[in-house]
Amino acid sequence: MRLVLVGMTGAGKSSSGNTILGRKAFRVANSPSSVTKECSKETENVAGREVAVVDTPGMFDTDITEEELLKQKISKCINMTAPRPHAIILVIKLETFTEEERLSVEKIRAVFGEEADKHTIVLFTHGEELTGSVEEFTKANEALKEILSRCGGGYHVFNNKDVEDRSQVVEVLQKVDAVVATNGGEYYTSDSYQDVENMLKTKPEELKKLYEKKLQDRERQLEARFAEEMKKLQERIETLTASEQEKEEKIKELERQNKCEMTETDLCCPANFSSNPKLYLKSLPIPLNRAFFEGTDVSSGVRNLNGRY
Repeated sequence: MRLVLVGMTGAGKSSSGNTILGRKAFRVANSPSSVTKECSKETENVAGREVAVVDTPGMFDTDITEEELLKQKISKCINMTAPRPHAIILVIKLETFTEEERLSVEKIRAVFGEEADKHTIVLFTHGEELTGSVEEFTKANEALKEILSRCGGGYHVFNNKDVEDRSQVVEVLQKVDAVVATNGGEYYTSDSYQDVENMLKTKPEELKKLYEKKLQDRERQLEARFAEEMKKLQERIETLTASEQEKEEKIKELERQNKCEMTETDLCCPANFSSNPKLYLKSLPIPLNRAFFEGTDVSSGVRNLNGRY
C-alpha cells in the first residue's frame, strides 16, 4: 500500500507517518518552518501488509511561489509512489481552520487535480486535544465542511502521542481499502503520474537515445554561445589593434614634424652663429662665403641676418 502525506507545515505529517509505520521513520521537531526539506519514503510491515509512506515538505504553504521548485518536488513525490498511490492523506491540525489553510488545500487540489478528491482521506491530528466531536468541530466552519464533502475517503482522527494505539492505524488502512474499492479498484492517477509511469516502462535503449539527444542539443547550444562570445572578443581585439596602430602613426608623424622643425631652426640660425657671427661666416665654404660677402660689409651682412649687427 502506498500513501502520500500532504498538508501545511506544522500540520503533523511527519508525526502521522511515524504513527502509521510504528517507528520514528521521519524527523519531527517543533519549528515554524518545515523540518522536512525533500520528499522522503519509508516502508514498514503494518498489520501484516507492506505499507509505503511518502512524507512531503511544506511545499503547499501559501508563501511558496516558486512554481518550478514545486514541480520538481511533485515530480520526485510521483516517482516515489510509482506506479500510483492508493490514497492521498490530507493532514489537518485540529484547531481553528484558517483561510491560509483553506488556500493551502486548494493549492494541493490544483496540483493533483480534482480527480484526487475521490482518493483523498482527511486526517485530523492532535486528536487528544479535541474536547467535543469532530462533527461539532467542522460544523462551525463552512470551508472545512466543503472540503470534507469533496473527499471520497471521509476523515479520521489521529493521536500521535499514543503511537502504541495501533487500532487507529488499522482503521486508516481500512479506509484506504474502502477508497480503492469505491473507485472500482483503481488507484489515484493523473497526467503527471501517467508520464512517469510511461517513462519507467520505456526501454533502456530508448532512454539512452533520449538522453543523448538532449545532451547533443545542449552541446550545440553551448558551442553556438561560445562562437558568439569568441566573435565579440575578436572584434574587440581588432578595434583595440586598429586604435593602437593609429596612435603609433600619430606619434611617428609628430616626431617627423618635430625633426623637420629642428632642422629648419639649425639651418636658419645655428647655435654658433648667435655666439660668434664673424667666426661662423668665416667657417662657411668659400663659395658660400663669397656669395655672402659679395658687395656687402661683414657687419652689415651680419646685421641683415641677425638683426643686431
